[in-house]
Amino acid sequence: MTGGSAAVLVVGEALIDLVPVPGEPGVLRAQPGGAPANVAVGLALLGRRVCFAGGLGDDGFGRSVEQWLTRAGVDLGLSARADLPTALAVADPGSSGNAYHFHLEDTATFRLPRPAEEAARFGAVYVGGLAAVVEPAARAVAAVAQEAARHSLLVVDPNVREDRTVDAVRGLRRLRDLCALAHVVKASDEDLVRLWPDTDPDRSCRRLADEGRLVVVTRGAQGATAYVPGGEPVSVPAVPVEVVNTIGAGDAFMTGILAWLGAERGWDRALSPSSARAMLEFASQVAASVCARTGTEPTAPAAV
Repeated sequence: MTGGSAAVLVVGEALIDLVPVPGEPGVLRAQPGGAPANVAVGLALLGRRVCFAGGLGDDGFGRSVEQWLTRAGVDLGLSARADLPTALAVADPGSSGNAYHFHLEDTATFRLPRPAEEAARFGAVYVGGLAAVVEPAARAVAAVAQEAARHSLLVVDPNVREDRTVDAVRGLRRLRDLCALAHVVKASDEDLVRLWPDTDPDRSCRRLADEGRLVVVTRGAQGATAYVPGGEPVSVPAVPVEVVNTIGAGDAFMTGILAWLGAERGWDRALSPSSARAMLEFASQVAASVCARTGTEPTAPAAV
């Protein structure tokens, strides 16, 4: 089912996060971001081969995003460039997590290429983020996911966002469709509640796993759990760290999962309890490396 390549194709948005500067009320710092782009950069920094298929703008923000990706070592050969500005995400960190307000209309960010025919040459294909629900990108994401489900390891991070710019009903339906196609689903407990509000998150995970998927749920400071097909869930605690930043922590965790699966398992999602624990521990360390400092770029806890 999975391709033999160690490379990962990441499909989705690369945008600019406007992040509050601690101690300077009203001041926002512009930094490249977007969940898929964070994952692509993280994989490259961990020494993995990764190709990013996204939309890049021709403004100053777009150029800074492109420099960030290429400096990390991400292959942009499948990305598209458009004569449009770059999307913005205004971060609003709080005690219960990070909220965002988006400026997405008429941007290059969601003018994605259509790399569906390329999916088969990658060992794993990651989709998720805003591009999975915002048009015209959503159609490209759905097409590549269909192809990846047949020829590669399809990894989905629904990363549910609630904002006036996002059609909640259609967006949730699209994300549920992607989870149904996926071989691996990584979600937060909040994602699961939003996707299946009438079902306990544990039951949602067990159902997805019983259908043959590897499912990983993150619970912030409460740690993470892996649900493996045909086995009992495996949980690990969060890595103790003095939290400086939580922006990009979930993406770093996803990066750790992909890095570990590619290096240790050759994209095989049928994990033993000990392997599932090792994967979660590695991903937790990668996420902790982001929480311990500003920025979204992770570091590897150990060579794998």
